[in-house]
Amino acid sequence: MAGTQPSARSTGNDLGPANSDGTAAGSKRKPEAELSLKRSRKAPKTQATLEETGITKGEDNKIGDASGSDHADEKADESEEHAEAKIGDQNGRDDAKCDGGNKDKTSDVTAETDTSKHDAQAEADNTRWADTTSEDNPVEESSQRKKEMPSNILEKGLVYFFTRSRVGIDDADSVGDLQRTFFVLRPLPNGAKLGDGAIPDMKNNRLFALPKKTFPKSHNDRFMAFVEKANTTIQDLKDNFFKGSHYETKTQGTRRVDPVTPVAEGVYAITRTEDRTTHLVYSTTIPSDLGEIQEDLGIKDQGSFIISVKNPERSGPASASLPQKPEFSKEIIEEFRGLAWGEVKPKYLDHEYCQILLIGEHLEKGVEPTTKDKKHDKETPKGELEKLEHEDELRVEHLHGDDSVFDDLNISKKDYPRVPTTW
Repeated sequence: MAGTQPSARSTGNDLGPANSDGTAAGSKRKPEAELSLKRSRKAPKTQATLEETGITKGEDNKIGDASGSDHADEKADESEEHAEAKIGDQNGRDDAKCDGGNKDKTSDVTAETDTSKHDAQAEADNTRWADTTSEDNPVEESSQRKKEMPSNILEKGLVYFFTRSRVGIDDADSVGDLQRTFFVLRPLPNGAKLGDGAIPDMKNNRLFALPKKTFPKSHNDRFMAFVEKANTTIQDLKDNFFKGSHYETKTQGTRRVDPVTPVAEGVYAITRTEDRTTHLVYSTTIPSDLGEIQEDLGIKDQGSFIISVKNPERSGPASASLPQKPEFSKEIIEEFRGLAWGEVKPKYLDHEYCQILLIGEHLEKGVEPTTKDKKHDKETPKGELEKLEHEDELRVEHLHGDDSVFDDLNISKKDYPRVPTTW
């Protein structure tokens, strides 16, 4: 894989996290003229509402150790895998009662208020990026791109996927050998376009832990994750999370924690559709060809999840609760309007211990344009993701191909496993 130069991705037939047919989810490149997101064969019949975004019975998803501590003993780690998290049905009924008839009356006003606040935050973020001046900075703020930006893209950026093996396992042979799966969201200015070079490091990264270890592969999969680190730099993650370590135990002596293994990189967008749901959509650019590992983890060429955030003021089962709550402001708590689950706003994700719920869905649901944007001939979320994907593919090709992940993360190829595609 080293030294390979990824060519542009070619189109495929089946895209979103639909039920697997057993075939490898290859990531084919395509020339710019042919660039388009692949469509799923069959769209889901219904779109889940926020009132439906609970975790159903029987799902193996205990949150357990909120810190994601690599020093937890093996027994605790196993119990985390098999504990049942039972959230959902009652929350959905309670939310429906709380929401009542206020939903239709307040949604338009709320949307306008959210847009204003989001624009103000975007301006502040753009100022910080403008101050990051470097000849090697590939992030260019485009006034035209900003003008055409879909109004329902709340955030866009780069996404990285990692795994870490269980303590004592040198080479993972399956998902069962993993301790945790993680992903990092690295926001970019909404008007940004990507050129050549590694992305400059800023204190706006978020590290998410996924105790389930795999991403939702269908609409029936509803997995929780949480923000383990927020408002952090890649350098901080490199120093305090990515690398391996050793620690002493009373019964088994010195134990080694392996460094994380990067398994994919790509671009993402957080969108809000007119049915008042929020979505995390992504497109991978590394590795150039996805393999068995990515397929087992539920990482696709392009994928989408309904994403909701938990109201920390609403209680849930102990097996799916964190020992600490996110330090949400009173303003944020009020925005939940008493509901157990709410739409995701980027500012929520800037709080450690923020719990989110991911539900698998077809990509097309997460990139639907708004009626207003259609009237004003704005770019669609799908079109913007296509552009960002293609720009990142070219950037990666001009760097070091699949090894470009080491450039972006400023880590050494000698100290970390290369991006694997098979166990």
